[in-house]
Amino acid sequence: MKRLFDFIISFVAIIILFFPMIGVSIIVRITMGSPIVFKQKRPGYKGRPFYIRKFRTMSNETNSEGVLLPNEQRITKSGKIIRKLSLDELPQLFNVLKGEMSFVGPRPLLMEYLSLYSEEQARRHEVRPGITGWAQVNGRNNISWEERFKLDVWYVDNKSFFLDIKILFLTIFKVFKRADVNPDDKAFIDKFKGSNNL
Repeated sequence: MKRLFDFIISFVAIIILFFPMIGVSIIVRITMGSPIVFKQKRPGYKGRPFYIRKFRTMSNETNSEGVLLPNEQRITKSGKIIRKLSLDELPQLFNVLKGEMSFVGPRPLLMEYLSLYSEEQARRHEVRPGITGWAQVNGRNNISWEERFKLDVWYVDNKSFFLDIKILFLTIFKVFKRADVNPDDKAFIDKFKGSNNL
């Protein structure tokens, strides 16, 4: 039922949001150039890798040695707005349509984190990753990594269709309220470096 729901809603959402996505694409192309969509390998269900897609919010500026500048220096003014409105997540509708992601589930993080999880934390990969999740509506970037992983595992143990609907409505509310969004001077959270219980 969950997969059918994901397929139908993502298909309908892509049709409804087609023109807004075109609009964001034009803004990204004008302000940052190509490529318009950023893709990165992330662990999915059972840790199997897939490529997540997002609208770009950062430039490709490098230092004198050709190394990319820190994220905080590369995010553009339009990129900040796109992030605050969560418009950068729209291309993930195609990930959901393909079955690589679900609307609701633990957020897919970096591949390099896989070896850092405790056995309990790794259980977050027992379900498909989501565009939004229980951790995102309970603090998002304002909670610690450990708290986030506990919420992810709680979702794995308590997942249901009605819980997914609740999370989706809470997500819509928080997006419009712009709740739990990092301030401009901290647009990126620190990387996960492992927990003390490893």
